[in-house]
Amino acid sequence: MYIYIPYVLYYYTVYLYRDMAACAFAVKLLPLVRGRFCGRASCPARSPVRAFSCAAARSQLHRITGTGALTGKEDRFGGVTVNLTDIGLPVDISESSFSGLLKESLARWRAEGKVAAWLRVPISLSRCAAAASAHGFTFHHAKHDHAVLALWLGDGESRLPGFATHQIGVAGAVVDESNGKVLVVQDRNKTKNAWKFPGGLSDPGEDIGVTAVREVFEETGVRSEFRSLLSIRQQHNHPGAFGASDMYIICRLGPLSYDIDFCTQECERCEWLELAELAKTERTTPITSRIAGLLLRGLERGFGEIDLAMEELPAVYSGMFYQLYYRQLKR
Repeated sequence: MYIYIPYVLYYYTVYLYRDMAACAFAVKLLPLVRGRFCGRASCPARSPVRAFSCAAARSQLHRITGTGALTGKEDRFGGVTVNLTDIGLPVDISESSFSGLLKESLARWRAEGKVAAWLRVPISLSRCAAAASAHGFTFHHAKHDHAVLALWLGDGESRLPGFATHQIGVAGAVVDESNGKVLVVQDRNKTKNAWKFPGGLSDPGEDIGVTAVREVFEETGVRSEFRSLLSIRQQHNHPGAFGASDMYIICRLGPLSYDIDFCTQECERCEWLELAELAKTERTTPITSRIAGLLLRGLERGFGEIDLAMEELPAVYSGMFYQLYYRQLKR
């Protein structure tokens, strides 16, 4: 028995070294062997186990990437991004093992003249973020299931761009041109019951016109369509924006339905209100009263005088399209 157990351990650590399952088995088996033969907690078998785990991680990473270091995607600015979810790291890789891989990678990237390194770290590998911080990485931003860390490798001060600084709120002024009325709501969660246009935050990748139409329907039950951009408000240190600035955009919409079925969780009241009354009432916000006056001018002289129309144009470099809002010239 005293000969057989060490032989089993030797078999798994040498002949099955290439299989990561052997690594996990050996890590679990060694403490048992140490306790059976040494009988002391100070047995020096722990150090070989840690070295074995690190070596096994390197071996697996080498088979995946072709090198003993991390690989990622290069960008056109001279940086490299490594997504730890995609490169096949062992799920139980230790902080020290990852630190060693990152050290080798940074040396290679610096030798190749890379100016920046980015690490996309899933929550399940958060310990890798701690290892990266020891090499100078700092948090750039975080989302639901991952964080992105960055390190400037170029000369001088970092020229890495910051993350998003603004949130986008969009409201829709739905104007019934047949009677001069506009759709307004009073928010339930406000300290002051002021009339305002229905709206909310724009989702990532959502066009502002789509946001306005969606938010109006969700809050009031009225269907509408986008017509133009009316105004933009910028505010810094906006309450509830987590320290970011806020862009509040009001769009002009045309009604496709008129029956109100408002959301009682968000709204206290919802009505079709005369634009003339909204422009002069004290039961509204400064922005809303000014836009009401602007809409009155549009009804009287034509919306061409107040609208910032939208035109979709091809982007020069990306091959994609963007939306341009501007006062179009009369032909």
